This record gives sequence, structure tokens and C-alpha cells, in this order.
Amino acid sequence: MRGRTAMLLGRRVSKDVMERYAADQELAAAYRDKLAAATAAEDELRRARAEGAARPGEELRALAVALDRALTEALRAAEAAERVAMGPKVYVPQDAKDPAKARREAEIARRKAKARPSVKPWTEEVNRLRTAREAHRLSYRVGPRVAA
Repeated sequence: MRGRTAMLLGRRVSKDVMERYAADQELAAAYRDKLAAATAAEDELRRARAEGAARPGEELRALAVALDRALTEALRAAEAAERVAMGPKVYVPQDAKDPAKARREAEIARRKAKARPSVKPWTEEVNRLRTAREAHRLSYRVGPRVAA
């Protein structure tokens, strides 16, 4: 079997799946740091908003954009941790003979994995971060200003 190199718990896994799985493990390991960065960015933005008129609008805009980026990075890390908790079956191999079947098998594996107790905390964390990011985007408009 060309392209098949690693075995995980008795199941052959293609090299590209193992590479993506390893990349997700690396990203998931940085989750706490990224969450701490998002918390620090949120604290700084709240402090700046409390000061009100003492801060120029461009500085508030920069802080709001920094918070959005930090939340996005934390969300990416949480999603990677969720995929790692689900296992390599949820990845679609690039070299699959029948891509539609492989995609469907990965989709089924993902739904089954989401029901496991070890994955549920990560799913809830992903939903919490996604909600926080969307609430931030809706409450802090950072688009170009319109002259009145």
C-alpha cells in the first residue's frame, strides 16, 4: 500500500492524515497560550473603553482588531484540540481511491466522535469561543468611518 506509513491503534493511516494530525497536535498544545493572549487583549480593550475620551478612536480600533485576531487564533487552537480528541479517523485522506466515500466516512466518524465524553468539552469550548468572537464582532464595529 503506497502512501500508507503509520499505524495508529492497529489502523493504517495515510501519511498526509498523520501530518495533519501532528499539525493539529502542535496547534492544540498552544491553546492555553492563545487563550491567555485573547484574555489579555480583551482586558486591554475593556480598559481602553473605560477610559473613554482619553483614547483616540484609532487606538480603540487597533485594540478591537487585536482582540478579534486573538479570539480567532484561540478558536483555531480549540478546533485543532477538538480534532485531536476525535482521532485521525475524522480526517479525509488526500490519496483516497473514492474521495466521496472517504469524505462520508470521515463525516460519520466525526459525528460519532462528538458524542464521546472526551470530545464534548472541546466542542463546548469551540462553541463558546465562536460565540464570543461573533459577539465581539457585532458589538465593536471596526469598519471605515463615515463622515456625518
